[in-house]
Amino acid sequence: MRPSGDILKAFVIIPTYNEKDNVSSLTSAVLAQHPDLQVLFVDDNSPDGTGTLIDDLVAGNDRVHVLHRSGKLGLGSAYREGFKAALAKDADYILEMDADFSHDPGTLPLFLSAIKENDLVIGSRYLNGVSVVNWPIRRLILSYFASVYARLVTGLQLRDCTSGFKCFRRSTIEAIDLSRVTSDGYSFQIEMNYLCMEKGFRIAEIPIIFIDRHSGSSKMSGSIVREAVIMVWKLRLRSILLRLLGK
Repeated sequence: MRPSGDILKAFVIIPTYNEKDNVSSLTSAVLAQHPDLQVLFVDDNSPDGTGTLIDDLVAGNDRVHVLHRSGKLGLGSAYREGFKAALAKDADYILEMDADFSHDPGTLPLFLSAIKENDLVIGSRYLNGVSVVNWPIRRLILSYFASVYARLVTGLQLRDCTSGFKCFRRSTIEAIDLSRVTSDGYSFQIEMNYLCMEKGFRIAEIPIIFIDRHSGSSKMSGSIVREAVIMVWKLRLRSILLRLLGK
């Protein structure tokens, strides 16, 4: 049994698609933050050879793991599979993180500290004003007002509803039926936040500085935005229906 003050086993889930320029340096940066951190890549059969590079990292370090998938199956499904794999490896904490250095690995210890008193910790770009670097103004406006929109429709008490830099307790993930979480992109983050709120979990935000990707290209698309617009209303209507049914 670990002493109560120790950091427990924490898995950082990192979905990848054509991230060969980032995975090696990102792995080193993440693992350097704490000896109990482990990395779990979920690679969607990247045509640029990312998966092969990750296999080399796995072979050289028992703190690095990978799930290879058959193709580009979506961000939400990558996280769902990553969550399940981390749980199977006895993870105590499970973190989400992008592969492109837009999320600073140096912030990881702050998540590990904050999660001791919370069930979900979210890295917020909008907690202290706007902490985003090098984004085009159109992308910034879209992201900011997506959070405002999600907050207004769903009732989430969060400054950043769509952030993908997060840390969950094991028990938080176990309490959610992942088979019913089907959304991707922005809407996956919103849906997970909403389900945590619905179950009464303790949710905290910590400030982060989001820096636009080092290399590669954005995975954002019109279909991802449309899915988020629709998903928030599905969540709201589901909540109303459950209240009417007394559940």
